[in-house]
Amino acid sequence: MSDLPRKAVTRTAKLAALPLGFAGRATWGLGKRIVGESAEIVGRELQQRTAEQLFKVLGELKGGAMKFGQALSVFESALPEEVAGPYRAALTKLQDAAPPMPTLTMHSVLADRLGEDWPELFLEFDDKPAAAASIGQVHRAVWHDGREVAVKVQYPGAGEALLSDLNQLSRFARLLGPLIPGMDVKPLISELRDRVSEELDYSLEAQAQQAHAEEFADDPDVVVPAVVHQCDQVLITEWMDGVPMSEVISDGTPEQRDRAGQLLSRFLFSGPARTGLLHADPHPGNFRLLPGGPDGEDDWRLGVLDFGTVDRLAGGLPDPIGRSLRMTLDGDAESVYDLLCTEGFVKDSIALDPDAVLDYLLPIIEPAAVEEFTFTRGWMRSQAARIADPRSPAHQLGKQLNLPPAYLLIHRVTLSTIGVLCQLGATVRLREELEEWLPGFLPEDVLEALEALDALDAEGSVAEA
Repeated sequence: MSDLPRKAVTRTAKLAALPLGFAGRATWGLGKRIVGESAEIVGRELQQRTAEQLFKVLGELKGGAMKFGQALSVFESALPEEVAGPYRAALTKLQDAAPPMPTLTMHSVLADRLGEDWPELFLEFDDKPAAAASIGQVHRAVWHDGREVAVKVQYPGAGEALLSDLNQLSRFARLLGPLIPGMDVKPLISELRDRVSEELDYSLEAQAQQAHAEEFADDPDVVVPAVVHQCDQVLITEWMDGVPMSEVISDGTPEQRDRAGQLLSRFLFSGPARTGLLHADPHPGNFRLLPGGPDGEDDWRLGVLDFGTVDRLAGGLPDPIGRSLRMTLDGDAESVYDLLCTEGFVKDSIALDPDAVLDYLLPIIEPAAVEEFTFTRGWMRSQAARIADPRSPAHQLGKQLNLPPAYLLIHRVTLSTIGVLCQLGATVRLREELEEWLPGFLPEDVLEALEALDALDAEGSVAEA
């Protein structure tokens, strides 16, 4: 029996205790305010104590609690340094590891899914998990044909635990809001809950991973392990070594950080264009840096893992994203506003000042306005604070904007990726990736000129042949 679900009463009690703890600290904070401490100091102490308790509980549980913790962890860059610093190590741990299930339970799952003679499928099999995450754990092994493989085994009862935890967390989502300034936690939990059935289906994950593996097979920058075998609750893929992104964040050289950031940005925008799929779980535990890029052993490639959550985007990212970004950079307030209204970002019942909308958007898209941009925790904190401050025009305007369902997952993935870039402190040529991969970003006249050049190149190749 897996320790994932534990006793339902125990899991529920741990999560249910969180809001009680939050309420107790709020009372403590009120007491400190009464005796004269400033609201800012008390607020940060409350934030820190709340975060410490939250991530302690999430770290002890798998299932939806773990999944929520991983999703939240990439936003730590938005927190004030004195708050984020003390529990950054706990967040990193959430990204990479969780307590493993008992060996006998894991063997039982393999016997049920691969047959009682499952050990004969492997030349070697390590019972100690190489990684353990929210719904499954990974074992290193050697397949019967000699290939090194990763064997992903789903925890029994993972689906029930995921839904139970996320339902429980959603009941007190508003209390978690102060942890991440400028972010509404409830839609994040709802969106994670909507993805549960998809992530539990390893056949869908195998299809998405294999599509990426085939598309990026000869790519000089991105590596995706091929799928070797898949069945219910078990997924076997080629093994991939490399430096975990979490180690690059904590100990990487400036060159490694910049390279990781550039490749992560490239994968974010090129993946949907090339496969019709958006990798939708961009926390550091799912990425590696591999030596041996286009410039030799001293260069690096990006290894990508875990395709359990993807957004299916036929034709790549929606064209309105690129067009609205381009028009914002051009300062065309009226056109941006009209497009946002058409796409449902501004509801019919609301009228906003187009220039105010432009002022709201411009600081957010600063990384796309320059040839290269250095992502920092300070920059992300300033953006979060600008939007979170109830006194600011940005806060008032942001509350009136709407996020259409079709853009919800894209929005979360983009924010999460920016969070990782800020953790890396990477200098990235983001505009270069947008021009190459984002539909609608390049103006029509530029696209026509590029198409004409491509046609001339094709004619020249034919003539030479």
